[in-house]
Amino acid sequence: MMARLSEEQKQALAARVRFYREMGINDFYLRPAEVAATDAGVAAEVPQLAIAVDDALPMLKDKRAALAAIREEIGECTRCRLHSGRNQLVFADGNPDADIMFVGEGPGADEDEQGLPFVGRAGQLLNNMITAMGIGREDVYIANVVKCRPPGNRTPEKDEAEICGGFLMRQIEAVDPKIVVALGATAAKYLLNTQDSMANLRGKIYDVAGTPLVVTYHPAYLLRDPRQKKEAWADLQMVMRYLGMPLPEKK
Repeated sequence: MMARLSEEQKQALAARVRFYREMGINDFYLRPAEVAATDAGVAAEVPQLAIAVDDALPMLKDKRAALAAIREEIGECTRCRLHSGRNQLVFADGNPDADIMFVGEGPGADEDEQGLPFVGRAGQLLNNMITAMGIGREDVYIANVVKCRPPGNRTPEKDEAEICGGFLMRQIEAVDPKIVVALGATAAKYLLNTQDSMANLRGKIYDVAGTPLVVTYHPAYLLRDPRQKKEAWADLQMVMRYLGMPLPEKK
C-alpha cells in the first residue's frame, strides 16, 4: 500500500508537472514506487514522474512551444492592478529564433488596441532603427517589462514590474537571444536591478543571467528629443559589432 504524500511532496510533484507542461509535455507515467526515507527516518513510498528523455528533448528545445506555455500561464492575468484598465494583454511580437531581443517598458494606447508591442509612433521609429541595422522587424523578438498598459502611460510601479517581470525573464530564457537591448530606463533598471542613470548605464555590455545586454534610449524618448538619436545609433552599432554584423559605410 502506498503511503500518503506529505504536503511538501505534493507541492514538489505539482511543480514538476507544471514545469513539464510549460515545455509542452503533457503525457506522463509513473515509475514503480520507490522507498524514500522521510525526515523522521520512516520509510515512505514516493511516486516518481518519468518521461522518455529522447522524446522530450525536441519539445524542451522548441522555443515556440515554450513561449506558448508562458502565454497560456499568464492567461487573462489579474495579478496586479494594471489589468483593470487594459483592452488587451500585450505578450510579444517577432521571431522566437532571433539573435536580438528588444525589451521596452510597457504597452501604450496603440499597443493596447492592437495587442502587439511597439506599433505606434515609437514602434515606427523602432522599426526604422532595426532597418538601419540591416535587418527587419521579423528578424528580432520584442517584448515589454509589463504586459498591460499603465494608466495614462505612466511608468510601471515596482510591484507591477516585479509581478510581470518574472514572465519576461522566462521569455528571455525561452528565446535565448545572443543579446538583449533594453529600451529605456524602466527596462534597463529592472533587468539590471539598479537605479543608476541612463548616462551611466549606456555604452557597456552587461550579463543578465548569462545573456549579454546593452542599454539604449526608448524610441518614445527619441521622439521627444531627436538629438539623442545619434547616441542611440551608437548603442545599436555596439550590438552589431558584438554580433559581427556589417556596419553601414560612412558617406
